[in-house]
Amino acid sequence: MAKIDLTQIGKNLLKKTDSGEDIEIQSLWKGQTVVLFFLRRFGCQVCRWTAAEISKLEPDLRANNIALVGIGPEETGLHDFRELGFFKGALYLDEKKKTYKDLGFKRYTALSVVPAGLGKKVRAVAAKASAQGIQGNFSGDLLQSGGMLIVAKGGEKVLLHFVQDNPGDFVPLEDISKALGVSTNAQEGQMPSCNDEVCTR
Repeated sequence: MAKIDLTQIGKNLLKKTDSGEDIEIQSLWKGQTVVLFFLRRFGCQVCRWTAAEISKLEPDLRANNIALVGIGPEETGLHDFRELGFFKGALYLDEKKKTYKDLGFKRYTALSVVPAGLGKKVRAVAAKASAQGIQGNFSGDLLQSGGMLIVAKGGEKVLLHFVQDNPGDFVPLEDISKALGVSTNAQEGQMPSCNDEVCTR
């Protein structure tokens, strides 16, 4: 994994979803440690489930002065995502996808996204999401992948840099809390075992 240049990435602009104001991403870690969750799409069922999972940590993060931030690559699907309450942190947009690119989050091609989206991991998470009543749609950019970046207060160092290899990949809550050095009582949702009966979709 290439070394992350926080000084350079920190100058990238994000748009606040509530006000439309542009900010430099480094302002998010200037005064506190921050967990940056990069979504593939706001309408993605797997992203919605993952957002709900990560949000279980929000009370413990807040208690330790750690910010939880979600970043999407476009506005499509944002309204429903917000209204349905999948994520407990602040939401921003990286419409130029500059930080996505700088962090090595891959883009699928029209040909490669189909097998990736139908893979076992994705079907497993989708089955779990459906069981919890979380649905998704196919609106927006289907080709962008996401990941996570955790940055220590002041941009001192990268505590975790996670790049999705598969659309169904995500960081377990235990790994997030361990990277941050905080304890949590959040219970991680159990992934279903994937077989033809529960994962064919």
